[in-house]
Amino acid sequence: MDTILQRKEEKRGINKIFLVGLLIGAVLIAGAIWLLSFQPTSDEQRAKMVEGFVFEGSPEFEQIFKDIVISTDFDRTTESPTGLGTIQMTVGGKIRNRGTRTFNGLEVNVAVIDRQNNALKEKKVIFIPNQQPNLEPQQIIPVTVTFDGFSKDQERANVRWKVTGLKIQ
Repeated sequence: MDTILQRKEEKRGINKIFLVGLLIGAVLIAGAIWLLSFQPTSDEQRAKMVEGFVFEGSPEFEQIFKDIVISTDFDRTTESPTGLGTIQMTVGGKIRNRGTRTFNGLEVNVAVIDRQNNALKEKKVIFIPNQQPNLEPQQIIPVTVTFDGFSKDQERANVRWKVTGLKIQ
C-alpha cells in the first residue's frame, strides 16, 4: 500500500525531440534568408526590365509613341469594397499597336481621375506581353491594373492612360 500512495518523481528536463525540431527550424529559416539575400532588389529588377527602353522626351519616342493606342475596357472595369471600408478598383484596358513596328514592352502611367480632371490615384506600370513575346503591328493585348484605397466619397469618373516608355524590337 505504500507504493500506491507514494508519488514517483519524474526527472524533468529538456525534451530532445523538441530541441532537434527547434534546431532544424532555425537552420531552415536561416537558409531561406540566405537564399533571399541573393535576389535582386526591386530597383535592380526594374532597371533590368526597362533596359533598352526609349522614354518620353527623346526625339525617337516622339515619333513612334503615337502608334500605341490604349483604351479602357469598361466591361472589365470593376469596383469592390474592401474589409477596411475602402474601395478597390480593377481597370481593364486594351493596348493596340496601330503602327508598323513591333514592341517588346511598354511603360504606361495609369491614373484614375475625378470630374475636375484631378488624379485620385496614379500608377506607373510596365507591360511586357507574356502570351506572345511581342506586340506585333495591328495587334491588341488586354491589360489589367488594380488600384487600392479609394474612399467612398471620392468620385472616380474616368481613367487616363499615357505611354511614357517603350521598347522596340
